[in-house]
Amino acid sequence: MLAELVRQLAAISPETERTCFEYLRRHVAKTPDAKAEAAAGVVFTLWSEIEPDLAELDEYGGGDYETQDHVGELLYELGEKLKKDAVPRDDRRALLDEVLPFIQSGNAGMDDALYDVAYAACRDDDDLRDLAERFEALAKDWPIDHARRIYRRLGDRAHYLALRRHRMKYGADYHDLATFHWEQGDRQRALEVAREGLQKAEGRMDELRAFLADRAQEAGDRHAYLELQFAQATQHLTLATYKAFRKLCHTPEWAVFEPRVLDAMKEAWNEEQLKIYIHRGESDQAVGVLSGMRYPNIRFEGAEVLRIAAELEEQYPDRILAFYLSGLPRLHQNATRETYARWAKIVGKVRHMWVDVLKAPTKWDTFARQLKAANVRRSAFHEEFAKVVPGWNQL
Repeated sequence: MLAELVRQLAAISPETERTCFEYLRRHVAKTPDAKAEAAAGVVFTLWSEIEPDLAELDEYGGGDYETQDHVGELLYELGEKLKKDAVPRDDRRALLDEVLPFIQSGNAGMDDALYDVAYAACRDDDDLRDLAERFEALAKDWPIDHARRIYRRLGDRAHYLALRRHRMKYGADYHDLATFHWEQGDRQRALEVAREGLQKAEGRMDELRAFLADRAQEAGDRHAYLELQFAQATQHLTLATYKAFRKLCHTPEWAVFEPRVLDAMKEAWNEEQLKIYIHRGESDQAVGVLSGMRYPNIRFEGAEVLRIAAELEEQYPDRILAFYLSGLPRLHQNATRETYARWAKIVGKVRHMWVDVLKAPTKWDTFARQLKAANVRRSAFHEEFAKVVPGWNQL
């Protein structure tokens, strides 16, 4: 009767059944076969606990954060048990039969966790080959990518190359194939593939350029090395990449590359242009860039822009004042208190320019009185301005 009661209680839910399995595993002496069977039981009861919620996520393309977090935690736990416990091969492969349809669908938002479980089900090269074949059979790009990586890891040249030809589009694809040939000792073919990628690939070039730059440096080809580093630095030019490339160049080399770097700056983001010009001590060019920008939304970005603007106030007061004013919309409209607070900070800078820098307090007084009169009935507006703008309540 007691045994039957335990069986019925364990059947209430997969979680309860798993708790019973875990208890028995800790407290009952077992043969190796019994331990393996118990480990498999724990794994499958855990999957039974996961599967209903995972199926719902897959059906609806995701779900609420609580469900996603719960499923993610249980998938992590499942992967850890597969790694640590002696689950028999047949049971691990049976579990893969359950997991792979969700990987093929890719609609649950749990791809990384599901792939982790699939790899955790593998103990040796035979398991990995079986998994690669299963991924390949799914006939979708991402599983095929995983299959290709497994074949490369196993040293299966024929299968790897067959799948590698499946997609050669980005620089990262050419880098993968080039490094494969390099590691296989076919260095000439590796360089041919890398150079072909440099001509044909559609983005994601960083690794490929770095690979070729290393080869050029090893060969003592300084010209090719610097050309590759120049392309790397100017693809998305920033102050950091500018400084890094400048450091690589000897003085005569920099004399050749500097005009090309400055020409490439036309394509850089305004903020990066601004930082580079300041770094170079070229204030006229910096304020020219700044004059073409609007005051930034500093909730997300722009702190560095405002720091540079403050640095240029004394030298170019009229242009910096115009830049600050660009951050102000029509200031006689209803808005949130948060928006009023943001406007107040900008107006504080405007006051600073007129009063402290331009020494034109009457212009500030005229501007501020008009602004205050236009918003006379907006108490939140005045409360926020009084916190930031000196003398606001006395106007």
